[in-house]
Amino acid sequence: MEQGSPITISSSKLEKETLDVGAYCFELAKELWPITRSLTGPGVRETLKILERELPNLQTHSAESGDKAFDWTVPDEWVFRHAYIEAENGDRIIDSAHNNLHVVGYSEPVDTRLPLEELLEHIYTQNNQPDSIPYVTSYYKRRWGFCMSEIQKSQLSSGLYRAVIDADLEPGQMNYGELLVQGKSSKEIFLSTYICHPSMANNELSGPVVTTALANWIMGLENRRYSYRIVFVPETIGSILYLSRNLEQMKQAIVAGFNVSCIGDDRSYSFLPSRNGDTIADRVARHVLRGIDPHYKSYTWLDRGSDERQYCSPGADLPVASIMRTKYGMYPEYHTSLDTLGGVVTASGLAGGFAALQQAITILEQDFVPLSTTVGEPQLGKRGLYPDISQKGSTSRVKDMMDMISFCDGTRSLFEIAELLSVPFARLHELAQPLLAQQLLCDVSGQAGEN
Repeated sequence: MEQGSPITISSSKLEKETLDVGAYCFELAKELWPITRSLTGPGVRETLKILERELPNLQTHSAESGDKAFDWTVPDEWVFRHAYIEAENGDRIIDSAHNNLHVVGYSEPVDTRLPLEELLEHIYTQNNQPDSIPYVTSYYKRRWGFCMSEIQKSQLSSGLYRAVIDADLEPGQMNYGELLVQGKSSKEIFLSTYICHPSMANNELSGPVVTTALANWIMGLENRRYSYRIVFVPETIGSILYLSRNLEQMKQAIVAGFNVSCIGDDRSYSFLPSRNGDTIADRVARHVLRGIDPHYKSYTWLDRGSDERQYCSPGADLPVASIMRTKYGMYPEYHTSLDTLGGVVTASGLAGGFAALQQAITILEQDFVPLSTTVGEPQLGKRGLYPDISQKGSTSRVKDMMDMISFCDGTRSLFEIAELLSVPFARLHELAQPLLAQQLLCDVSGQAGEN
């Protein structure tokens, strides 16, 4: 599928209409943009409610504060309503209604008057980007604080200020979404993205909206080979909780997985491997990205920083890799108010990210183990599969076909043959179809031990 190709999205807004996937993702991101999300709280539930509208089979699950998840504990719930700093004359210096990054995530409630010198102890800026509001959180140590641009901070004058954070931080719930899609096989492909970041576009509205579009496309696939496990979780604690509840089944079922993050800009394509580095997810991701952008940026496991840390951790050891556009931490707007829709994230960037992941899933779905049914090369001419005129360049298709057939001994998958020949999988899959139709190839995947 080319970037920007149409897909069918079923939702309450656009029932059975066909539209551009990038435009769909961008519009969904615009709707989710203003919601104040964190590890817990109403913003997460509101986000999941919107995603459930787009994915009616999405199930919302919860855990109670204090619940154990391996070495972690589910934190108290943060219910945030409003935050502002007010000068003595009543002027609002900053207001979370204008940008929800103005409040330090998970701040304790406060309503106090204090002089500038004391207020500055609770203000965070990004010195090297003086016009940006940084994204700051304090999930596991109680504190309160505000974020503003360095320019705003430099304009504060001595005096008394009122600091208000209207929030609750008390025992409650943590929520996450799970979508299970049944295929012919009980073996699963796993997709995970996170829903705990407030108004930043690439990190992390791009992941949830692209995953939503992928889920819709997957549910529309006819004759799905694999089953799918798709989750929308708070980062780190959410993935650890999910593993603590589902690990044994996941280890038995998952053949490949992708952590979906930072998938919406136009600047580059990036790859981060699993800890193993050579799972089918890793090999397919590299294959796809070589075809899309031969100069894609390849990282190592030591560059990890998202939920692949949990899914690939010792004891979990799941085959989860990451296909990204520009990797988290590697673009200047990362974790600041400069990470905007239309600025960093574009419809075409989202469409490109979707297409890369779609191609990876397509390879997994279409791969099979081919076996040649003839001894010696088959006679292609009598079956109309060989050109009836010889001219320079006319034999490249036949050469690829014959090279493919030469490795079809029932011990390698079509994808493995594509890698061996340095030929795109999609090309070999196309060439294999008439050979299968003519019974010159047969599929022996079941004999190779696939469930």
